Amino acid sequence: MTRLSHGGDVYAAARELGQSVHRLLDFSASINPLGPSPAALRAIVSARDLLRHYPDPACWDLRQALAMHWQRSADEFLIGNGSTELIHLLPMALQIQHLLIVGPTFSEYAAAMQVSQGQVSVVMADRADGYRPPLERVCVTIHALGQRKTDRPPIDAVLLCNPNSPTGHACEAAVVRRLGRLAAREGIWFLVDETFAEYCDEASILSQALPARTIVLRSFTKFYGLPGLRVGYVVAKSHIIRQIAAHQPPWSVNMLAQRAAEAALCDVRHTRRSLRFIHRERTRVMKALTRLPGCTVFSSAANFILMELPVGQKVAGTVAALRRQGILIRDCSQVPGLNARSVRVAVRTRADNDRLLHALMAVIHNGGS
Repeated sequence: MTRLSHGGDVYAAARELGQSVHRLLDFSASINPLGPSPAALRAIVSARDLLRHYPDPACWDLRQALAMHWQRSADEFLIGNGSTELIHLLPMALQIQHLLIVGPTFSEYAAAMQVSQGQVSVVMADRADGYRPPLERVCVTIHALGQRKTDRPPIDAVLLCNPNSPTGHACEAAVVRRLGRLAAREGIWFLVDETFAEYCDEASILSQALPARTIVLRSFTKFYGLPGLRVGYVVAKSHIIRQIAAHQPPWSVNMLAQRAAEAALCDVRHTRRSLRFIHRERTRVMKALTRLPGCTVFSSAANFILMELPVGQKVAGTVAALRRQGILIRDCSQVPGLNARSVRVAVRTRADNDRLLHALMAVIHNGGS
């Protein structure tokens, strides 16, 4: 399996272009365009004296804040060094040998299974259906594999990214919960990645009790704008949390990250301001992208937009032409389940978005060069 690269590698781009990281416009990583909460930045400064101590291995204060935020027990949370660390912990901690992934989606799930020498099956969404996750087919597949009505080995877990990356589609929470209950009846783990769910709270399943074998992944990277600090968390029944925590390295999350995440979570004013901005600006950018000749744009519940370039336009050439201008977008042409014209762009500030739109129009006009 060829491992797909992630977006957000501004350092490699800066070295290649001979520019400062700060001069690049990174549309390849979907980070809150308003940046981190001011309270989080103040917390980082205030926590600098803690650098002389080891981090709190229990992440006690952050777990208490999460417990209050979600009205759940603090024992139901495990903090990790970004959600990526937790994604890689799950196959080993839960002894997952065969993972069913709802695609097209984030490549790290399959990469984690490859590292643990497990098997991956995929139920792929259809382009004609707007890449709506085919949860009905997932249910059929669970029944078939569980009852050995197929030559493949039974599955141990199902993974759904909701809202999904890179397609942006969000499933209804009630439907996701039903799938979780089905998985529990079949003795299967149900993993739900809600990394982008802050942008559409109605899609999250965390407002109610979780089904017995359901595990939810969350992150402070995207909405809270803290990718450089690496903070993520999982939510599950307390005995499952203990099972996963037993496989986590000690002192996984530094104290600056813990303090910043706690402050960001509690900054309601920045949360509301960010949501208002993203909802307004995403609508504007989607309309503008739709007007680009020959482009197809898919609806999104997150802070990024999946689109297809015109027929005959090469993604590699388009990405390279924008990169030479210091504008980075995500090449999705190699994502299984998408087509060779697929790219993903983040929603950034209005000025940044206008610069992308003007540059993209020019590149398309020149045939991608």
